Amino acid sequence: MTTLDLAYDQFGAAGPPVLILPGLLGSARNWTSIARQLADTHRVFALDLRNHGRSPWAETMSFDEMADDVAAFIERHHLSPATVVGHSLGGKVAMRLALPRPDLVERLVVVDVAPVAYEHSFAPYIDALRQVDLSEVSRRADAERELAAAIPDPGVRSFLLQNLIKTADGFAWRVNLDGLRANMADLMGFPADPKAQYAGPTLFLSGGRSDYVEPGHRPLIERLFPQAEHAVIEDAGHWVHAERPTEFLAQLRQFLAAG
Repeated sequence: MTTLDLAYDQFGAAGPPVLILPGLLGSARNWTSIARQLADTHRVFALDLRNHGRSPWAETMSFDEMADDVAAFIERHHLSPATVVGHSLGGKVAMRLALPRPDLVERLVVVDVAPVAYEHSFAPYIDALRQVDLSEVSRRADAERELAAAIPDPGVRSFLLQNLIKTADGFAWRVNLDGLRANMADLMGFPADPKAQYAGPTLFLSGGRSDYVEPGHRPLIERLFPQAEHAVIEDAGHWVHAERPTEFLAQLRQFLAAG
């Protein structure tokens, strides 16, 4: 299986390594503030997953492929074992990495996602972005107006529009929308492996206003991750780190310092 050389931002020059894997339609730069603050004690690597940000595009993006991309990154940069922090899709990739390759993962932090298949999908967001006529966009506000009906939440629109970039030829999406749409059914799932288990320190950190991690998920989580701890930031939704960054960073620091 061919791995992709993932783009990344690095913060900090000393300390144990921490990898950050953003969620679907997210990128390394969404994590700049958190990464910079954590860099006082760690070397932080915020990655762009395949088909996201500055990383290469590919037609396929199974969880095994994405986990292999991250494994290759860890080995290429001699970071093993590293703490791996993943949000949403990145959290699933982090779990899929840790389960078969515990040698690469010192600690695991899974942010607002569970190792389960979800019925809700990001497909409507992706469809809305694909329908924007970029030839008619001369500034970001033009795209925001086009998206307003399909995506009424201004916070979500703002997040998604971080994927819109200005190039010499006009505006373009820096995320492979066609590739994401084609793989959406698989991305909403999670590969089952009844024999797999990651026994290292694990934190499931969730938003209190989010329904991504439910009490019914805990038996599976605790079977796959027997050292799993759970923490909830009550006044946060799915984008926990962006909505409550101070509380998120405090929880992350506490877990990293637990030894």
